[in-house]
Amino acid sequence: MVVAKVLELASAAARADGVAPLSEDALLQVRHGSVRPARDFAMTIGDRLAGGPTLLGYAHMDAPDYAGQGDITAELVVNPADRRHGYGAALLAAVLRSASGHGVRLWAHGDLPGAAALARKSGFTRIRALFQLRMPLEEVPEAEPVFPAGVTVRTFVPGADEEEWLGVNQRAFAHHPEQGSWTINDLRLREEEPWFDPDGFFLAERDGRIVGFHWTKVHQPDEGTAPDDGATPNEGTAPNQATAPIGEVYVVGVDPGQQGGGLGRALTQTGLAHLRRLGLAEVMLYVDEDNTAAVKMYTALGFGRWSTDVMYRHPGR
Repeated sequence: MVVAKVLELASAAARADGVAPLSEDALLQVRHGSVRPARDFAMTIGDRLAGGPTLLGYAHMDAPDYAGQGDITAELVVNPADRRHGYGAALLAAVLRSASGHGVRLWAHGDLPGAAALARKSGFTRIRALFQLRMPLEEVPEAEPVFPAGVTVRTFVPGADEEEWLGVNQRAFAHHPEQGSWTINDLRLREEEPWFDPDGFFLAERDGRIVGFHWTKVHQPDEGTAPDDGATPNEGTAPNQATAPIGEVYVVGVDPGQQGGGLGRALTQTGLAHLRRLGLAEVMLYVDEDNTAAVKMYTALGFGRWSTDVMYRHPGR
């Protein structure tokens, strides 16, 4: 019942705000249980109707990163019908108390004015921005991508490629606070999701080793109006106000040492061509504001900015 109420709350906020309040990773942990140490806070009010207590707000926080020495990452949402009563501030105060002196990083999806005001009032400062970019798939060139010499492309094989892919992913995103920390459990949770399609998960190989990948995703309209780490590499939520299926460049990665020569661009084009063949009209992706090389590449391919997710940080108490 608690899981259902949290999901209902997230959907109500997405409808009201035009963007999902919780990342893909947080929602996966709500639905399936946390695969890493985490804590949740829920605020309820007594029965309004026969349906039971109404969920006023919800906050999710992961354990400290970097072997327990770093920051805690948190997300929260307040029922749209119950805002402006201090519930968001109360939830955030509970998160800070529970952080036990650790710094707290707070995701605010959509860069909404209310979230920005709450963050400032609670002593948080803006430290990171994640762009959502979009483009019409009809603008994707039909020409074959050009891969570096010696590189071949195939699709992901569930049950065979997980461990090697995780190694490449961890090296490619070694300095990324969310994507680079994925475990086998994180990957398997996504393999069990209805949207998972290995035919849209492309692996580039050289001499029999995976050297890069492009994992695509298709969002259905009934997923809500929401990043992953949004991924982004994967921290993003589902697309804003989706009224038709929309494709996503879910995550593109190249093994260090294999970069250059156009491998990342060719992998991106391979996934875009796949999404176009599916008959989708539009594609989206998430990229960090300060990843100027990737922003430049995506812009050159025809992507334009759609929205922004913001991360705020509190130094802890």
